[in-house]
Amino acid sequence: MFRYIMKRIMYMFITLFVVISVTFFLIRLLPGTPFNEQKLNAEQIARLEAEYGLDDPVPVQYVRYLTGVFQGKLGTSFKQANQKVEDIIKIRIAPSAMLGAQSLVFGATVGLILGIIAALKRNTIWDYLCTVLSVLGVSVPAFVIAALLQLYLATKLEFLPITWGVPLGSDFRYVWTILPSLALSVFTISTVARFTRTELVEVLNADYIVTAKAKGLSKATVILKHALRNALIPVITVLGPLAAGLLTGSLVVEKVFAVPGMGDLLVNAINTNDLFIISGVAIVYSAFYISVILIVDVLYGIIDPRIRLAGGN
Repeated sequence: MFRYIMKRIMYMFITLFVVISVTFFLIRLLPGTPFNEQKLNAEQIARLEAEYGLDDPVPVQYVRYLTGVFQGKLGTSFKQANQKVEDIIKIRIAPSAMLGAQSLVFGATVGLILGIIAALKRNTIWDYLCTVLSVLGVSVPAFVIAALLQLYLATKLEFLPITWGVPLGSDFRYVWTILPSLALSVFTISTVARFTRTELVEVLNADYIVTAKAKGLSKATVILKHALRNALIPVITVLGPLAAGLLTGSLVVEKVFAVPGMGDLLVNAINTNDLFIISGVAIVYSAFYISVILIVDVLYGIIDPRIRLAGGN
């Protein structure tokens, strides 16, 4: 297992290197320049490009940028008063991570509960109800759910603040994170519930479950210790990409609730051709996604000992 993890870590760095390189060259193909304001003349634009090193040949820029990335330096923003990109991301990643963590924990917990209920109450009204809710949660876009939550819970009932940073007279500091977290968690709830229900139904019909019941084990022990543990591998597989997406921010939901997170930062950077911020956000997204995939692979071995015995293959 150790050898397998080391190999995956090596693949992580190779993948990240490829992502950094491809992102760098693709961004250079974007139309326009960071200095396309009408007030700037050609001489001023040339001076700014020289200041930021954009007048150098692309290979020179690439080597300089790659060297900076390996040193933890992601460049300087063209639009935000010459601030370092890594400092901007440190500030913006906190709201996105907070929303993502809340959404992931809540969504995974509720999804597991709904999936277990649907599997245990198969072909009953509870099963059908959970299935319908899961299909609706996957089908309805997150921004529609966000708008509905704003309309009913914030505007009509005035129960929660409508946007980020509006406390609505409450002493709870983070009360404005509830609505965006709920909007983001709906897809997670639906996805986890569907996978849990499908896998648990299949596992409950397996021979070793019948044997466990025949030994006189309690229903709770059979479900939690034997059935659910084996049904979790596909669920963890789908939770990996979901976690990466949630913890690094959702573009649309953050815009709806005016959340100053990574999604809002990326959209603004694209609109203003802030090249280094676009590259920095892409690197953070990729690094986080690759790390989550590695964690998922390690969790396979923890949940299913057969994977460890097989050397991680």
